[in-house]
Amino acid sequence: MVRVRFLGHAAFLIEGSKKILIDPFLTGNPSAAAKPEELDADLILVTHAHGDHIGDAPGIARRTGAKIVAMYDVANYLVEKERGITTVGMNYGPTEVEGVKIVQVPAWHSSSDGKHSIGNPCGYIVELDGVRIYHAGDTYVFSDMKLFPELYGPIDLALLPIGGHFTMGPLEAAKAVEFLRPRKVVPMHYNTWPPISADPEEFRRLVRDKAEVVILKPGEALEL
Repeated sequence: MVRVRFLGHAAFLIEGSKKILIDPFLTGNPSAAAKPEELDADLILVTHAHGDHIGDAPGIARRTGAKIVAMYDVANYLVEKERGITTVGMNYGPTEVEGVKIVQVPAWHSSSDGKHSIGNPCGYIVELDGVRIYHAGDTYVFSDMKLFPELYGPIDLALLPIGGHFTMGPLEAAKAVEFLRPRKVVPMHYNTWPPISADPEEFRRLVRDKAEVVILKPGEALEL
């Protein structure tokens, strides 16, 4: 069994034989369902360099010894900026870290520290204990999403942004579901702040019978 806990915004904790944090933005996150010191991890995946995605990754990594997996440029940026952390820099494609199969896939977005571009944004397909989870990061919809299940196998759970303004809105995310064909989908990256206000029930209506939409409140979890 794999348990996926929504921590607010785009942050998730995936728990099985390993504990995997993705985009652990907790400090300063008005919807955060946990404090950084409350979380343990074996791996921390970061989708891009924006502060609401790197978040507390360095601090959690220092405390727990978790490796941070990120785009090569973002990994180097973190090592230069932070002390006492270990990063695994990669680029689009598959790898295995700590026994976990990870595919870094493209995302259509930006990646910066607010002043300078840092690497490219990405999403991740993670396979843990026979369960395949796609975290889209911040992205717009693109037709190459069709390749993900074709290349890497059926997606059990897709975590998709629906907030608009910086990412897909409900309409575009519903189209992404059509491309990805996941068994279940959880909307994320919405209602943290007014610019990304969205109605997850609208997303559910647009998806219709293409997948089971599971709307999680921060702190709630889904078992697969």
